Amino acid sequence: MKLVYFSVTGQTRRFVGKTTLPHVEILPDDDLEMDEPFLLITPSYAEESPTVSKSIDVMDPVFDFMAYNDNYKLCRGIIGTGNRNFAGIYIFTAKELSAKYQIPLLYDFEFNGTPTDVAAVEKIAQQLDHGAKVTFKNPL
Repeated sequence: MKLVYFSVTGQTRRFVGKTTLPHVEILPDDDLEMDEPFLLITPSYAEESPTVSKSIDVMDPVFDFMAYNDNYKLCRGIIGTGNRNFAGIYIFTAKELSAKYQIPLLYDFEFNGTPTDVAAVEKIAQQLDHGAKVTFKNPL
């Protein structure tokens, strides 16, 4: 299973580089069209407010990618990354995309992940490659 990811600070890129999985990075102003199933890994940046209403503009490339030629239809799951110190906005973008497209949020990790996180994501990808089914459970 291919990983598709977005990285602002390089943390997500470092995580993906630790895996043995094929991957492609979402770049701003790039019309990336998928032709195979994939897992999306996205960091979180959101408006800081008591209710956290939406992701901030820096995350637009991820939303544009998912909408481009219906890429979201090939997304088998979303993995969120962030910093738990930010409480309400921890993995907020992943939750927002999960709810918007009804795609399951399968895993989350902090910063650039641990060896345990790498193994977990590789296992999820392998299970999906072998036909595992996932059920959407709204994380919000």
